[in-house]
Amino acid sequence: MFELHHLTAQELWDWIRRGDATALEVTEHYLARIARLDPALGAFVTVTADAARDRAEHLGHRVPTSRPLWGLPSADKDLYDRAGVRTRHGTTSLPERPAPVDHPLVAALDAAGAVSLGKTASPEFGMSSSSETRFGVTRNPYDTSRAPGGSSSGAAVAVAAGLLPAAVGTDGGGSVRIPAAATGLVGLKPSRGRVPSMPGRSGVGGLSVAGPITRTVADAGMLLDALVAPTGLPEPHPYALVTPDVGEGPFTAAAVRGEGRFVVGLLEGSPWDDTVDVVVDPAARAAVETAVRVLGEVGHGVEDVRMPRAPYADAFRVAWESSAARLPMVPGIDLTELTPLVSWLVDRGRTLTGTQVLDAMTALDTFSAALIGTFDRFDAVLTPTLALTPRPLGWYGDDPEEDFRRQCAYSPWTSMANVAGLPAITLPVGVTDEEHPDGAGLPMGVQLIGRPGGERVLLAIGAQLERRLRWQRRHPAAWTA
Repeated sequence: MFELHHLTAQELWDWIRRGDATALEVTEHYLARIARLDPALGAFVTVTADAARDRAEHLGHRVPTSRPLWGLPSADKDLYDRAGVRTRHGTTSLPERPAPVDHPLVAALDAAGAVSLGKTASPEFGMSSSSETRFGVTRNPYDTSRAPGGSSSGAAVAVAAGLLPAAVGTDGGGSVRIPAAATGLVGLKPSRGRVPSMPGRSGVGGLSVAGPITRTVADAGMLLDALVAPTGLPEPHPYALVTPDVGEGPFTAAAVRGEGRFVVGLLEGSPWDDTVDVVVDPAARAAVETAVRVLGEVGHGVEDVRMPRAPYADAFRVAWESSAARLPMVPGIDLTELTPLVSWLVDRGRTLTGTQVLDAMTALDTFSAALIGTFDRFDAVLTPTLALTPRPLGWYGDDPEEDFRRQCAYSPWTSMANVAGLPAITLPVGVTDEEHPDGAGLPMGVQLIGRPGGERVLLAIGAQLERRLRWQRRHPAAWTA
């Protein structure tokens, strides 16, 4: 039986635009699904049902074509403030009080016409790819004994289970791509500075950027357009580092057309190989083989490329630790309530000297130049998104150093795109088969890393793969519940 959540985000927007459904009807449909299904999944930490209904009713029936998300249900990752709603940051270490003002990312989604249904779950301060916090667990809808990855855990679960048509996450080391890959979705990390509402050099290394989590490539293009120009007009916000692409048209157009023939590099190795035992599951290799086969059928050239020999792991670890070192300055924080991983990162970060941090930033800049130079002859570079299948709940354990090591071994190819500021997309090309030790049907994705500002190429290649592999037809059991 057809239901509204069966529509893609683009289709749903078109229904609202034509008057086949109102924003309020769509909002009520998704709120009902959240109430019925989310207790078993834990995608949301806060549901703002009354505010969502008021917002949807206020939007009315007329859809301004300049507002790319008008009437579409959305949600805020629980690291970003919405005025009047508490932001938990995935932690019990902070006092529970409503935020005074909107974060610029939240304001951009509102400007695009989205209707926030609440806050989606994230691990503590977004510093882990775990989905377990002191006040709840977020479960993978494909197998609820497994984790969806993080840190945009709740956003990915909500989209995969049909609790949202699409979502926006943030990605500082893979936090959009990891959960998207583990839940069978498309996840796009834009170039550094592409999204005006996220400061281009915010935090140590300027690692974090907002990006779409969707079921289709076209929906990812649609959300990226909304993030870059929420009102359809040039965005006046001073944070953008990427200059406008005159004459190239909307990202949605590239994602829908899916045109072009490109040269794709097939990466050997990862930046963590010297410090972490990276074991690549056969299912991850099979996903890459599927992508290579289809790329060849489409007419793309695929050539091998090796990781550049440039120091990375120690410098990235310093960047991560130094970002945690600022947490003791957060007003009202109780450091005794931090999880073991974040407490360990704080302690290590506070021992760092300014010289150590500057040396690490210099090393990461050197690595970035080497990576971009190595990748420059390719339109995109292909890797597995994750080395392993979606991890069982509890897999990270309680030892913080082992936890950090396992995170790096699970997703050894994601953080380098953040360090270099490159766009990257994960595509859900495959699933595990009946012979796999973890069972059949677990999502497995591949990652394409683009040139600086090369989101349109990634979307075009993604659209070509999607047409042939039809992953948008795969859903977890919750989809039909």
